[in-house]
Amino acid sequence: MASMLACVIRGAEQLAVEERAVPEPGAGEVGIDIVYGGVCGSDLHYYHDGAAGEFVIREPLVVGHEVVGRVAVLGDGVTGVEVGQPVAVHPAQVCGHCQECTSGRPQLCASSRYLGSAAHFPHIQGGFTQRLVVGADRAVPLPAGMSLRRAALSEPFSVAYHAVKRAGDLSGRTVLVTGAGPIGALAVAAARQAGAGTIYVSDLTDHALAQAKLMGADVLLRADRPDDAAWPEQVDVAIEASGSGPGLNSCIRTVRRAGTVVQVGILPRGLTAILGNALVNKELQVLGSWRFHTEFAEAIGLLADTIDPEPLISHEFPLEQAQAAFDTASDRTTACKVLLRIGDPDAGAGA
Repeated sequence: MASMLACVIRGAEQLAVEERAVPEPGAGEVGIDIVYGGVCGSDLHYYHDGAAGEFVIREPLVVGHEVVGRVAVLGDGVTGVEVGQPVAVHPAQVCGHCQECTSGRPQLCASSRYLGSAAHFPHIQGGFTQRLVVGADRAVPLPAGMSLRRAALSEPFSVAYHAVKRAGDLSGRTVLVTGAGPIGALAVAAARQAGAGTIYVSDLTDHALAQAKLMGADVLLRADRPDDAAWPEQVDVAIEASGSGPGLNSCIRTVRRAGTVVQVGILPRGLTAILGNALVNKELQVLGSWRFHTEFAEAIGLLADTIDPEPLISHEFPLEQAQAAFDTASDRTTACKVLLRIGDPDAGAGA
């Protein structure tokens, strides 16, 4: 492969599939032929806004961090993976020696370099590319028999799984999830697996709520119908996955006194107005949930054996049609998780 294709964003509404030089792995690294990449909400923000939260594109950025494929080339000294082996790519490279890394919270490492992110400059180029080079420790082998298509949801499920773990013991507890996009729907699956009692889910679209139902939601709520009698009087835990101020306020309003709110959705840039007094007079515990780290392999195991995420995959496009993939993923009335097919799912290892 003398050259390869990659999905590049230069700013708001500026997306193109371009040729790039094929990278070669150095010592301790592997080259991976990417087969699938999932379009994430942050990818869509880069596409539409030229920024994801506070991270603004300042140079051409290869996007994508939800990627899986097969090991194609081994750098010097690599052991533990083999050419041809199916792997999911852990998107984060952390420093390993800061306070956050050494205290067991490496997802908060200030030096973390996340695939397809404009958090640093130069930007961290992402995984919507035919060949990706990463450290060998970030190529996580898939369990035997797990399809690459199913494994493509490993990263978003890890985000949802981390958020649910942040909420603590959910056994028998009532849970509200606001936002039924891929992260919200996968949070429903993780909460169900964790033993939650009744799970309520709210969203603005019936299509998204139907996806949450497939993942185990008990009660579906339209966020734009607050007077619906189906809304619970209170819940024990609320997980905010919509990334909106109204969604967060719905959680604050609905969670019981001394309850827990977990914010996993990325809120708009700048200030968000919230029901601040309720935090005080209800003594709420409000927790942020940022990505994940050590849960990645565990989450892959759950997807392989326990949780089937494939009902959330609504569309699949070849890399050459990335523009159509991003436009489709932007329509929440018809799309859930949109995949880019970057390589051949049925091919063997390539060099």
